Amino acid sequence: MDELTRQINSVDPAVSLRAVGALRRLAEQVEATSVARAREQGWSWEQIGDALGMSRQSVHAKYRGTP
Repeated sequence: MDELTRQINSVDPAVSLRAVGALRRLAEQVEATSVARAREQGWSWEQIGDALGMSRQSVHAKYRGTP
């Protein structure tokens, strides 16, 4: 994480913006894994949406292929 912190704090916008993109991709992967795990454990779309600060409809539309 030290390298990522260095990149985020870089004075070179190209470096820091690439780091932001990497963080977004990582966050999406973690979110998808967590949603899949919640569904496997019987969570409703409403519960998942509440935990993510999203509406039930939004989270369902985004992850409806998840078991």
